[in-house]
Amino acid sequence: MINKKATLAKNQQREKVIQIEFPYDVETLTNIRTLPGRKWHAEQKCWSAPIFPETIKQLEEWGFTLDDTLLETLSTKKKEEKANVAKVPLKLKGNLYPFQMEGVAFIERNNGRALVADEMGLGKTVQALAWIEAHPKKRPVIIVVPASLKLNWAKEVLTWMAKPNLEILMGTTPWKVTGDIIIINYDVLPAWVETLKRKRPQVLITDECHYYKSNKALRTKAVKKLGKGIPHVIALSGTPIVNKPIEAYNALHLIRPEVFSSSQYYIQRYCDPKWNGFGLDTSGASHTQELHELLTGTVMIRRLKRDVLPQLPPKVRSFVPVQLHNRGEYRDAEEDFIGFLRETKGAEAARRASNAEALAKIEALKQLSVQGKLAESIDWISDFLENGEKLVVFAVHRFVIDALMEKFSKIAVKIDGSVSLSERNKAVEAFQGNDKIRLFVGNIKAAGVGLTLTASSNVVFLELPWTPGDLSQAEDRCHRIGQKDSVNIYFLLAPDTIEERLAHILDSKRKVLDAVLDGEITAQESLLTELIKGYIS
Repeated sequence: MINKKATLAKNQQREKVIQIEFPYDVETLTNIRTLPGRKWHAEQKCWSAPIFPETIKQLEEWGFTLDDTLLETLSTKKKEEKANVAKVPLKLKGNLYPFQMEGVAFIERNNGRALVADEMGLGKTVQALAWIEAHPKKRPVIIVVPASLKLNWAKEVLTWMAKPNLEILMGTTPWKVTGDIIIINYDVLPAWVETLKRKRPQVLITDECHYYKSNKALRTKAVKKLGKGIPHVIALSGTPIVNKPIEAYNALHLIRPEVFSSSQYYIQRYCDPKWNGFGLDTSGASHTQELHELLTGTVMIRRLKRDVLPQLPPKVRSFVPVQLHNRGEYRDAEEDFIGFLRETKGAEAARRASNAEALAKIEALKQLSVQGKLAESIDWISDFLENGEKLVVFAVHRFVIDALMEKFSKIAVKIDGSVSLSERNKAVEAFQGNDKIRLFVGNIKAAGVGLTLTASSNVVFLELPWTPGDLSQAEDRCHRIGQKDSVNIYFLLAPDTIEERLAHILDSKRKVLDAVLDGEITAQESLLTELIKGYIS
């Protein structure tokens, strides 16, 4: 009579697996069918399953005798996973934090099929790029992202990779694709699927992978069609399960179809399904700890800020490029401004930076910039808030603050010049203490000093002030006593505009400011002078 035993074996692909044998009984059979990636082999009359720690733990609990070789294999696997990332040939243009290197090693151990679910701000993008840079022959690479993140991904590719043949796809009329690193947004992917499949991509990276959680959505169908047959699939999301376990299934199946092979079983086991009179409601959750152990034991790596805090600086600043939708109007205004400087002022304008007319024209350019990027900036904020974290947003102009409050009125509070002292305090208290208030919108001058907003460790600037002192004061609303996290600071700026010029000047001035013990006030006039010099040089 065959005892209940589990031994080390190899499958048809010569991969090591667990071979499972037992005398027939309903309870044991039911248990085995819950194992991820289990497979019945009719000829050998046995089952097999991938070697996962959770699987071995379950077999022990069910009374199986485990082969010594199998236990040794698991022990060796654990030691390898604890080893450093020396086996991965990193060829980036910059250096990674140790936890990011561990993330790259995790992707490598899983043969480029992994879910990187680190908390927002920990650099999931660069970990994926590091892995593809370590494997230059695995081309082309398709990177599918939300529209608001396309330019940022392009910036990261150019920042970190040595010689990327980068191509960004736009619109719904396909052209001949020649790039090796191809970035496309979910919205237009359905129109490009056939074109991209003909490229025979080797790697698929899907950012914010909860974007294809709904099977009814065209983008979900497009991702599934594109991903089928691609050797390596890397999914990224700070919240792969935004509200409920069912939202992760499509990404999990795409990454490891042999492990997450049955949506029906996944729903029954982890989604607490209930009949609601109209259909099956799969919005629930069940066996959540088991699901967590299954994910971390198979496809997912997840680190929180608090887990890696000693490795992070107090502030992490990021420039996020945002597309300008009124580029033509902006260019006309900019050319008019440059003509005004050269024809009527010349070099003298740089020495007379307090000139009211020059300042007025610069303010007009700043307003055109923020108007042109506002819709995409709101999309970026919406995507961020899906991660479940709170966010502080700073702006200058009233129309920007009003647009944000109109969009996020149910979850936002604001402080600008129109808010009384008592209402200011109520807004801060709501943001600090009410979980339903997720967004704080502030004018840089009115809300940039005297407030404590430590309920968030994330700050976004949609517009820039005139002095580095105002910038640092605003940043420090979150970076105060009581803040236990590193603060992530994002600058959503339109490339090749006055915003980018001002950002470079502020950055250089801030470095000087930071280097002086008591700080040195940089006047608005000095920044205006440098801006004008840049335009007429």
